[in-house]
Order: sequence, then C-alpha cells, then structure tokens
Amino acid sequence: MSNSPTPPPECPAHAAAATAGGLYRLHGTEAQADPLALYEKLRAEHGAVAPVLVSGDLPAWLVLGHRENLDVARTSSRFARDPRGWRDMKEGRVPADTPLGPMVSWVPVCNFTDGPVHERLRSAVVESLERFDKRGIRRYVTRFANQLVDQIAGEGYADLVSAFSDQLPMLVMTQLIGAPDEHGPLLVNAARDMLQGTETALQSDRYVTATLEHLVVERKARPVRDLASWLIEHPANLSDTEVLMHLRVVLIAAYETTANLIANTLRTVLTDPRFRASLSGGHMTLPDALEQVLWDDPPINTIIGRWATGDTVLGGREVKAGDMILLGLAAGNADPQIRPDPAASVHGNRSHLAFSSGPHECPGQDIGRAIADTGIEVLLDRLPDLQLAVDASELEWRGTLMSRHLLSLPVRFAPRSVPNAQPQDEQPAGHPVHAPVPPQPTAAPVVGGRRRRAVSWWRRLLGLG
Repeated sequence: MSNSPTPPPECPAHAAAATAGGLYRLHGTEAQADPLALYEKLRAEHGAVAPVLVSGDLPAWLVLGHRENLDVARTSSRFARDPRGWRDMKEGRVPADTPLGPMVSWVPVCNFTDGPVHERLRSAVVESLERFDKRGIRRYVTRFANQLVDQIAGEGYADLVSAFSDQLPMLVMTQLIGAPDEHGPLLVNAARDMLQGTETALQSDRYVTATLEHLVVERKARPVRDLASWLIEHPANLSDTEVLMHLRVVLIAAYETTANLIANTLRTVLTDPRFRASLSGGHMTLPDALEQVLWDDPPINTIIGRWATGDTVLGGREVKAGDMILLGLAAGNADPQIRPDPAASVHGNRSHLAFSSGPHECPGQDIGRAIADTGIEVLLDRLPDLQLAVDASELEWRGTLMSRHLLSLPVRFAPRSVPNAQPQDEQPAGHPVHAPVPPQPTAAPVVGGRRRRAVSWWRRLLGLG
C-alpha cells in the first residue's frame, strides 16, 4: 500500500489510470496496492489467461490458471526464457529507458537460457548448492537468528522487517557463498538499497560486484568449501564472468524471496489467531506453516517472463510468436479449479507455484525453506509473547510488478535480558578465518533516498532458474 492519495475504486480517474484500451495495467497504483484483487478481476473477465499491459503500456499475457502456469513453465519449446525473442523489442516498440530493460535484457545466466546452454549452467548451480550440509546451514541460521534477537530482546519493541527478515537471509547467504563475516551487514544494506532503487543504488551495485569479483579471484587461488569454490571447480567449466553472475543470481534471489517469505509468515502468525493457535498447539509445524504461506502469499507474485516461440493456443487464447508471457504464481495458487475453498487447509500439499516449476524451477528453494523455518523457530522460541504493535490494517507494502515487500512489522514483547554471547559456529573446513577485505564503495551503502524511476539490473535475476 502507498501513502500517496489513491482514487477510490469506483472513481473514473482510478479506472482510467488502471486501464488503457480496455486492458488492465500491471503497473500503477491499483496493481501495486492489491494485486490479488486485480488477478481475480482479470480471472472473472478473461479466464485462465488474460491480456494485460506492462510498463510503457506494452502488451503481455498474464497466466492466471494453475494448469496453464505449469504448461508454460514446463514447455520451453513453446515458451522460451530467452528475452531476445520478444517481438516488441525486435520491432522497436520498447523505449530505450523502459523500466523493463533490466528484466528483458539477455545475459548468459541459467535463468535466461534454454536447451544445452541452460543445462550446462544450471547443472553447475544445482550441483554446487546440493553439496551444502543442511545441518550446517541450519547452524548458521541459528547463530545469526540468535544474534539478531539479542539486538532487540532488551527493548520490548522492534520492527521485524528491518531487524530480522531483511537481515537474516543475507547474513546466511554471505556465509554460503564464501564472503567473510564482516561483509554480511554491508551486503544486507547494499542489497536492500539496490532493491529499493534509491539514489545510491548504483553505488551499492558496485559494492556487491566488487565484493564478488574479489571473492572469485580469491577462491581461484585458494578454493575452500563454499559456493564460489564449487562453481569454479565444477565440470561445467564456468568462466570467471559466469561464476560471478551466478553468485550474484543466487545471492540476490535468495535474499529477496527468503526475506519476503519470513516477513509474510511472521505477519500471518501475528494477524491470524487460528493460524497461530494451530502452530502453538502443535497441530501445525513450522514447515507446514511455510507451505501454507507459500500457497497464500508467495514471495514472488509474477515472473517476467517467457516468450512464445511460435503461434500457439494457451488457455483458449491465441498467442502469437514473440508475445510476452507472465507467469502468475500468486494467481495460479488461488485458481478455484484447484482451490475451490481458499480457506481450506493445504496441509501436506506442495503443488503450489511459489518456486515456479519445470526446467527453471528455483534450485535454492530448500535452502530458502531452511533459512525461513529455522530463523522463525529461533525468534518464536526466544520471544514467544510477540504481539503486533499496530492494527493489521496499518501495515504497508512496497509493490512492484513482481512482488510485494512488507515495509514494516512492528511488534511488542516483554523485554528480557540477553544471555551471555554464545561461541560462534566453526567455519567450514578450509574457510579462512581472516579473509581479505574486498574493495569498498566510495561511501557506505545507505538505505533510503529518493526512488529512481529506472530499475536496477538485478530485477531480472529474480526469475532464478
């Protein structure tokens, strides 16, 4: 939701802003304020696949049906991930300064390729991620979650977004990719700054790039047990640039999606008494709770994109070669064909679309789940009396075409003393205790500042695959 004045839904000005030529815009106030309501309006009018407009009023197809989303995600021969097939781009109808640019500009990473190239790049990412010991990951999560709780426990009040959900995933991922401890907080600030598109976003972007470039150089000279080393030594024989870009893909995608998952789950726990009662009463485990949230409030609403490789039919719609297709993950999860009763439990059902599907399904989803459920468990164990400090109607989101990010989650609890500092977990075998410091930006990354119209190039990475 936005603090800016918004015309009421029945106002003609609102309707004019939301549509053009009879098609709904997926950019602007209505789409960002309540995307789920817009998806249901589109479903009622168009069925499983709806014609929509994206930034610049460019046409696209939004896939609303669960089955149709799976069809697109699993059939790369009909719906390619490579944006160079976009007809509007090839025919010069896309402005040079389009905010979509970062999401439709091809780069040689696994989530923008298909076929043998995709298989080579993805195999390096998947097989390297699979080398992590899941128990070791949970030890890192426990360590950092306790540190974050220590910082707020004595206060009796906190914003769980800025103090917890926005911090924990990057602190853990910093360890997994191989960056030294001291860069965890800096990378958190830099990533948040990039995602918010502030005046210092480019500076933060340079900081992240410099950190990862330095890491690749170090790990080529001295490999250890971390993601950077494993990507470098993988038989896929990635170039230095490919290693760097895939480290960045994993780092930023894991940060945004896992931060949203943690925040959405905590919001549900704090605002839904039945949900919290089921959790505290043992009728629902934390992994069960995460799956429910992945159904109801997935971290990514929409993925841009796929491009039709030829004329085809999708959900009864005639799709032309070169058309842009948007995977509607949140809309597909709410498809009445598979969820006739949205209030019914989905216990044990993992057929949601939160991590997409097919050859580009998110390879790091199990790590994201481990960070979220272990971190939330630590938080709720340490602060079991958490209560929302504002009315639920006062919570606000920052909306984009792809996702909604909860801006704050203010809570109150009884202040308690912080236990003596616990010893840090031992580093993975071979991890240097005193790692070299990577290049620094000219000034520290700062969160805030005037929002830029242009969107940083990282956004295209969130369709990780």
